[in-house]
This record gives sequence, structure tokens and C-alpha cells, in this order.
Amino acid sequence: MTTANRGDKKAIAFLGTGLMGAPMVRRLLKAGFPVTVWNRDPAKAAALTEDGATQAQSPAEAVAGADIVFTMLTNGAAVAEILFDNGVAEAMSKDAILVDCSSVAPPIARQNAQKLGERGIRSLDAPVSGGTAGANAGTLAIMAGGDAADVEALAEVFAALGRVTYVGPSGAGQICKLANQQIVAVTIGAVAEAMILAEAGGASRAAFRDAIRGGFAESRILELHGSRMVDRDFMPGGTSANQLKDLDAVMAMAKELSLTLPLTHQVRQEFHDFVQEGGGEKDHSGLLLHLENRNSKHQA
Repeated sequence: MTTANRGDKKAIAFLGTGLMGAPMVRRLLKAGFPVTVWNRDPAKAAALTEDGATQAQSPAEAVAGADIVFTMLTNGAAVAEILFDNGVAEAMSKDAILVDCSSVAPPIARQNAQKLGERGIRSLDAPVSGGTAGANAGTLAIMAGGDAADVEALAEVFAALGRVTYVGPSGAGQICKLANQQIVAVTIGAVAEAMILAEAGGASRAAFRDAIRGGFAESRILELHGSRMVDRDFMPGGTSANQLKDLDAVMAMAKELSLTLPLTHQVRQEFHDFVQEGGGEKDHSGLLLHLENRNSKHQA
């Protein structure tokens, strides 16, 4: 695989083509980049060949000759396994750059960057926000940590996916993603509680949501997840299990930094309970179901 595949476009390998990875690959293909894909479930990677991607049988095969390697995997352990146990770091070209879009605990992101650097490989931690809707539309918010020059060098690639912001050295992207997830989780909880209050007081949830649109409570959470709550559509764009994973990482960082985050602590507990009840694979807006259940018990 070389950059000659499509004019002067950089050749990309994309490891992890699940809910977020697959639409990101389609955006890159639409922008004219040659993309080789790999996924643990081969069927998810194979589906992208219809869009023009090349499927590899192993992650090491996928990255051979790539200019840029994207990872969009479940967690830090999965990223480290792919990079260092499955031969990806060894198979990458020395002038290639790794862009990890997974949500990874900042210490692990820094450790991965250091180990790659020891092999002469540049890397960015570049987690994203915007969910599957943003991935499909190419409007993701991308928080990039690492070397500012590397972020600038990949401007055209990032432009296919959304808006990139350089936020600091390795690990800074993940810190910003965790802070983003704090806001998402707490706001989901606030919207869900407000929905319950409005309905209990005799108002329509749908009308309540429409009534406050454009006011100080307006947000993407109210727009998208508020709609899910009204429609009771909890098919995952982002799962509650992943939301809990991110909140666990937030609380670990808070402990390390000697911070007290009471709102985050409480919403983390609510997501923990929801996942324990079996809601882990529901969309994180499904926290509404858990809060409804708590209130029905209190009213019984």
C-alpha cells in the first residue's frame, strides 16, 4: 500500500471499525484517502470494502506501508495489545504516525506514546466527541495531544472527520475527552431528571423539550439525547458501559489530582447501577430508564 493509490493522498490504516470507526472510515474514503481496515470481527471490516476500503487479515498487515495508522478501540488495554503484542508497532514505517482516537486513560496514553517514541514512531492521542451522528456527518470534535507540528501536518486528514484542536502534549487529548465525558454524563442526568419532573407535574415530555429549546438549557444533549428520551429510542450511539468506563477514568484522575467532583461522583454511581441492572449496552441516554425505575420504587 502506498500513497500512489489515489494521487498524492496519504495511505491510511484504520484499526477498529465498530460504531465509531466504520463511519470515520467512510468519511476518509469519501475524501479520497486509500484506507486499509482491520477489525477483530472480520465481518465489520468486510462491510467497508463496498465503500472502497481494503480489508486486511491482521492488524500488522493493515499497517504495512501506511503513512497514518488510526486506532479506534475499546480501551487502553486493547490499544496496547494491538500495538505491542500484535506486531503493529514493529510493522509500522518509521516515518508513519499513529493517531489513537480511542478513549484511553491519560497515563496509558502517555505510556503508549513513550513506547512508540522509543521505536522512533510519532503518535497523537486524538479522542473524539460527537457520537455516531458526528462521525457520519464528519463533524466530530477532535482533541489532539502530542506534537503540534504533527497535528498541523495531518490537517487535511482531520478535516475529513471534523474539527481538530491541539490541546497540549501527549495525554492532553485524553484529559480533554474525560472532561467532555463529565459534561455529557452530568447533562444526560440533568435532562433525564427534568423529563421525569416535567411529566410527574403533568406536562408532556415532548412539549417540555420543545418549550426550552433555544433558552439557556439548550445543548446538543437536549437536542439529540432529549429526543431519544422522548422517543424512548435507546439503541446505542454511545453505550452506557463505555460512559461508565470514562467516568471511572475521570474519578481515577480526580483521585490522582486530589480533586473533589461531587456531581461527577453521583452520576458515575447512577451509571454504575444502571450497568449492573443490565443497561450496559443501551445508549447512555438510557440512564432515564434507571432514574424512572428509582422513582417508581419510591412512589410504590
